[in-house]
Amino acid sequence: MDKWEVYMEIYQLLKQGFSKATIAKKLNISRTTLYNYLKRSPEEMTIWLASTKQRRKKLDPYREIILHWIQKHPDLSASQVQDWLEEQYPDLRVGESTVRSYVRNLREEWNIPKETSVRQYQAVPDPPMGHQAQVDFGKVKVKNQQGKDIVLYFIAFVLSHSRYKYMEWLNRPFTTRDVIQAHENAFQWFGGIPNELVYDQDNLIVVSENAGDLILTAEFEAYRRQRNLTLL
Repeated sequence: MDKWEVYMEIYQLLKQGFSKATIAKKLNISRTTLYNYLKRSPEEMTIWLASTKQRRKKLDPYREIILHWIQKHPDLSASQVQDWLEEQYPDLRVGESTVRSYVRNLREEWNIPKETSVRQYQAVPDPPMGHQAQVDFGKVKVKNQQGKDIVLYFIAFVLSHSRYKYMEWLNRPFTTRDVIQAHENAFQWFGGIPNELVYDQDNLIVVSENAGDLILTAEFEAYRRQRNLTLL
């Protein structure tokens, strides 16, 4: 259903006596979108739709990959989409609100409601000392000395038994080579190599999943074999 069809359907449902909240739910659109549509006359809607088709958006070159992500992972958040874009396209500079708006419009256009993912948590016994470490990636937005927002990226290693930690920070996204060097630095800091490394899957080391099995990048796979690492 395109935007014009949604617009017409809104008025049809209003005539049938449905509430605005019910209409938004039926059409899988936000209430904000519904109210924006209701503010426009048919003539204004026609002009606005024409302008949106002519106006090229900053994320249009990445439209197909973003659509693929949210179709495959309906529970994906806009912030996760932004993370993946910045990881795969390090030169891309885009604001959170731009990504959020673009993802919302794609969801509405393709009728992909955001699903809620419920994780099941279960306490597990701590493994023996030195047996396991967890590896995670992340980023934070901070202000520099000039008061300008900048993004810092980190990799964190945590020993599962003692919770002893090691972290490294960069002012740019990590490359696979950076990740490998961080592993070496962490092993030196800990004074040894854990028997197992548990990863929050990241495309710096993971190419894809194959029925639950990780397919590693060639560079990291070579490093894993060299160091005889057990990855989970």
